[in-house]
This record gives sequence, C-alpha cells and structure tokens, in this order.
Amino acid sequence: MSKIKLLGSLILLVIALAIVGTIGAQQLGIKAKKPVFGGACKTCPWGAMADVVKAAMQPYGYDVQVCYNCSGVDSTRIVAGAKMPPPVEEFWRRSPELRNQILAPPAGPVDFGATASQFLWDAYQGKGAYKGEPARTNLRLIAEIQSPTYLIVAARAELGITDLRQVKEKHWPVRIITSVGEQALQVLAYYGLTREAVESAGGHIGSGSAAAERKNFDIAIGEGSLVNAPEWNMWYEISQTYRLNYLELPDDLLTKFAKEQEMERVTLPLGLLRGLDRPIPTVAHTGTAVYGRTDTPDDFAYAVAKALDEHQDLFQWSMQNFSYNSRAVWKAHGVPLHPGAARYYREMKYMK
Repeated sequence: MSKIKLLGSLILLVIALAIVGTIGAQQLGIKAKKPVFGGACKTCPWGAMADVVKAAMQPYGYDVQVCYNCSGVDSTRIVAGAKMPPPVEEFWRRSPELRNQILAPPAGPVDFGATASQFLWDAYQGKGAYKGEPARTNLRLIAEIQSPTYLIVAARAELGITDLRQVKEKHWPVRIITSVGEQALQVLAYYGLTREAVESAGGHIGSGSAAAERKNFDIAIGEGSLVNAPEWNMWYEISQTYRLNYLELPDDLLTKFAKEQEMERVTLPLGLLRGLDRPIPTVAHTGTAVYGRTDTPDDFAYAVAKALDEHQDLFQWSMQNFSYNSRAVWKAHGVPLHPGAARYYREMKYMK
C-alpha cells in the first residue's frame, strides 16, 4: 500500500472514530435521559452519593451514567465547564487497590455531580483551592445531604502526650500523620510548630493515606467519621490498631476554623472511635452537595430534588453516613439554589 493510500486510510479511521465518539456523546445527556454524573470512587463520599442518585432517579426514567474519577478539587471544574471525564488510567495507576471502584467513565460531558459543600462554595467564589481562578458562578445547588466529618487530633497513648504544647516545649522528635494537609499545618502553627521545626527536631510529617506512615506515627491530625472510605481510612485503622489519647484543641482555634473554613462548632461524640471515652469539643464539615449549573433544565433539577426526597431510604443503606434534613437540604453556604430544586422545596414547604 502506498504512503498516500495509507495516510488516507488513517484519516478515514480518525474521522470514523470521531463520528462514533460524537454519536456516543449524543446518546448521553439529560435530553436522552442518560445524564452524566461526576462522582468519585464507589467508597468515597461522592461516589457513594452517585450511586444513591443513580438508584433514586431510575423510577423517573433516568439512567444516570456515573464518572467515578471526576473527583478531588477538579470535581467542580469538570461540572462547571461541562467537561468530558478525565482519562481513568492515571487513577488506576495511582490507586490500583481502587480499580474495581473506579470504572471507565462514560463518553459524554458531565451534566451534574456531587462534591463537598465547602468545595462547591469555594469554587463558586474562586477561593480556597480555587484561588486565582475565575469564580464559577454558574454552579447551582440541587440538594445538600448531611455527611459529617470531624476534626480529630490524637496521640499514641503510651507517649503521654496530653497537649501539643509539649511537643514544642520539649522538642520531641514526633512523627505526625495527617489526612487534611494544610489544615493540619494550621493546627501545628497555632502551637508554634512548622514543618521545618518538626523535622529539625528529628520528626516527620507524612500522609495518613499511606499504609507505611500509619504503621509508624506518634500523632495524627485529620478529619474523620465512622465509615471506612479512603479519605477517612486513617482514623478507622489506627483507632482499631493502637491505643490513642484524643486531644482537645483550644476554643479560639476552633472558633478560627469555624469562621475561616466554613466549619461548624460541634462535639466529637463519645464512642465514635475506639478509645474515645469522652465528648470533645471540635469543628466539623457536614454536607455532600448534589449540584448542577445555571443551564441545568428546571424540570431536571426538580426531578433530582424530588427523587432524593422520595427515596431517602437509599441514604440509610449507603456505606456512607448520609442523612436527609428537610430544613437544610436547600442550602449550602452561599451557593444559589437551582430554581427547579427551589420549586420542589417550596411545594413541600421545606422553604418559604
């Protein structure tokens, strides 16, 4: 075969693949009753929510297609821009243990999704992880589902640490693991501890998501809940494996977190984790937001709001700690509520 004929064949193949891809994308979407939902791995909060939404929408004739790798801070970027799901191969390479939870994504632009309510609010404003980016003011809330995660600080009990001030004053070489990154550094900064100070004393700050780090630590700082999702696995595992002494943070620091990081002042419940033998004042994030855009059809947003309300039983059977609160389902910080969802909540008299 000549080079010209070979080149022509390749061009025709590319065109054919493009046509097939276009047809596949056209078969998806809200109009086709196959909307694409941006979620996360199946045991992650947003992935578990995706499965709830998918099941809740089936009785209304919708076959929701889930992207299980439209996650992290990119979640709102993908939905706001109606982007195609990212390639899944990088997720498989980075987290091979989650391969059976992160399926190949649908071949169509993402119509709506789930994310942490504070991520949605930050993306809407162009703050936090989205600082320096254009505010994504086309995002709209459809439903806010409660899913609390508490800020927890603990030390291995045998070390006798009762206050993080001891680490600073005695220059102890402590190994610290965290699941919240910058937030943990802010906790340490309150006590005059920087990464450099910890390391200069012979200590270390590592990620609680790494199994090796969880086997060699002195102090843990991070958000947690009862569920064994990848995000909270640190607390689920170390509380069962080690005796922990849970520490209280000072009131002014908790007030600062509540004000600056869209958190609520709450109490860490007695017995939430093994060894937690008393209630502890802390702060928490609560809320997994199901959301769309300004161009999301009103009837569709109405249907999603209605489906999640009428199928609240799906939340109780999820592996996540989800709950439906009619007094809070229609608000997520300052993110505008979609008018279609607002119509449903007003009809139900959840809001005026």
